[in-house]
Amino acid sequence: MWAASCLASCCAACACDACRTVVSGISRRSARIAYCGLFALSLFVSWILREVASPLMEQLPWINHFHKTPNREWFETDAVLRVSLGNFLFFTILSFLMIGVKDQRDPRDGLHHGGWMMKIICWFILVILMFFVPNEIISFYETISKFGSGLFLLIQVVLLLDFVHGWNDKWVGYDEQFWYVALFIVSLVCYLATFGFSGLLFHWFTPSGQDCGLNTFFIVMTLILVILFAIVALHPAVGSSILPASVISLYCMYLCYSGLASEPRDYECNGLHKHSKAISTGTVTVGLLTTILSVVYSAVRAGSSTTLLSPPSSPRAGGGKPLLPLDKADEEEEKNNKAVAYSYAFFHIIFSLASMYSAMLLTGWSTSVGESGKLVDVGWPSVWIRILTAWVTAALYMWSLLAPILFPDRDF
Repeated sequence: MWAASCLASCCAACACDACRTVVSGISRRSARIAYCGLFALSLFVSWILREVASPLMEQLPWINHFHKTPNREWFETDAVLRVSLGNFLFFTILSFLMIGVKDQRDPRDGLHHGGWMMKIICWFILVILMFFVPNEIISFYETISKFGSGLFLLIQVVLLLDFVHGWNDKWVGYDEQFWYVALFIVSLVCYLATFGFSGLLFHWFTPSGQDCGLNTFFIVMTLILVILFAIVALHPAVGSSILPASVISLYCMYLCYSGLASEPRDYECNGLHKHSKAISTGTVTVGLLTTILSVVYSAVRAGSSTTLLSPPSSPRAGGGKPLLPLDKADEEEEKNNKAVAYSYAFFHIIFSLASMYSAMLLTGWSTSVGESGKLVDVGWPSVWIRILTAWVTAALYMWSLLAPILFPDRDF
């Protein structure tokens, strides 16, 4: 017994040391990778607790103090929101601690990049503590999460526009025939994919014999926007490239599909409802992984965006550096210049908003749990959020084209 206890203690110590070594090694190369890993872990924990924590939470008197015990879906949603709140507080606290960090010689720069065992322990404690707070606080967090999620989606759109325009400027800047041909080919592929995708949407979500006017409106409206993008971009007064228009068109069509696919499985105009019984744990896993990749990419992209985050003194401000700079030349450049590469405070705010957004996805925006069941991001709130995001994307892209003409004296 004593030997087994010693062996277990040694194994635990070795495991902790190995985790500390791995995390510190990753953070030395890029702290953003480590933060993304921690964020992905929080989503995994939320999903697991959504599946298994309901029976335990029903026994906690400070949570289940109702005269009539709520249904299982209520406890599943509550578990996700409590983990999300812990995650939100963790990144928000880090954001406040990092306000004003402009130089790598600031002691807080070491806090941002190191101390990972302590940060993981603090994150774990925060998540645990959230299961002891009153339901009223969780209800308030659920309400503000809807607004925080909308802000996160808006940031996603701004990042996409920044990326597309930067991509176009880089290829045009080469001023070679090869790159102009590449621009044309990519644009053509995007448009073919967009119109092909629209045909599939008509086939899947406007079945014959059903009154599906709403779905038809969504698809036709998206097609009108696609055509409008091309007309405005190619207008002589605008003089823009067709590449950004084609990429934004494809993205808007994808958002239209994502919104229609989020319709309840028993809705007669949802062509996926015939396969509702075939939805398995594996399908839910794929959906969650897609969500993680989308959210993590947006956070990392925001953490690397010179437009949103890099202070003027940063050695990367205005530079075309890679998304996750890992080579030694970049590290030496940072050491010599001593200026931080991006705003640490805003980087953590992105993860705070992403925590809210992911909680809304896992709970069907907290209003459609009963109809979404075990599915990720299904229900009418999810539908309208996706469609409105597509329209906001279209409005921002049109503004990026027309603003320089409407206000020629301002620098955009």
